Amino acid sequence: MAHFDLEEQEQLDAIKTWWKMYGIRGTSVVTAAAIAVIGRYGWQWYQQNQAGQASVVFSALESAIADKDSQRIKSMAGELTEKYTSTPYAALGALAAAKASFEAGDMKTARLQLAWVAEHGKNELRDIARLRLAAVLLDDQAYAEALKSLEEPYPPAFAARFNELRGEVLLAQGKREEARKAFEAALARFDERQSAEKVKAAKPEENAQNQEASARQPYRELLQHKIDALGGKA
Repeated sequence: MAHFDLEEQEQLDAIKTWWKMYGIRGTSVVTAAAIAVIGRYGWQWYQQNQAGQASVVFSALESAIADKDSQRIKSMAGELTEKYTSTPYAALGALAAAKASFEAGDMKTARLQLAWVAEHGKNELRDIARLRLAAVLLDDQAYAEALKSLEEPYPPAFAARFNELRGEVLLAQGKREEARKAFEAALARFDERQSAEKVKAAKPEENAQNQEASARQPYRELLQHKIDALGGKA
């Protein structure tokens, strides 16, 4: 069923030796040990099998998105989130489906799909979903919900974007001073990240990071423009 490494083979050999020494008297203990070993590999097999099946459904979802078939998109995305929750394909599929739903003007479905990833997704996928959900909620003028989606914690890499979007929501609410502070916070977080990356890119072989940092310069200018428009200085 699976390949055993040295440590795992030694565990099985020990069980066999114990069985020869103690026989039927140790049946319950041996059975429990055997179940533990089988259970371990059974779980690994189950996870691999789930991922394999989920990848097939994800491919079908991509095809439905390419065809702009809204019913199939919902169906495939729903299957991923219901049957394959533990696989990365579930969150990836829900994000892709949410984008398709948004572009099709189905805000309700997009919100539900993004909310699912925000709750069940892992690491960056969860944070991306929170940002996209906040943007959709902003369009729907659901400001309180949007701000809730943008609450900390969030990773440093996303700090600028979270603060910028928070500023957009506050500005939509007419809270200009709070919005300006949020944009300033976004700019500060952006500059902090840029400085940290310049230190990392000090070596000649890491010039690619310098190029990437330069490519993000227009974003800094955008943040500064938003601050200036509100009469602030940074």
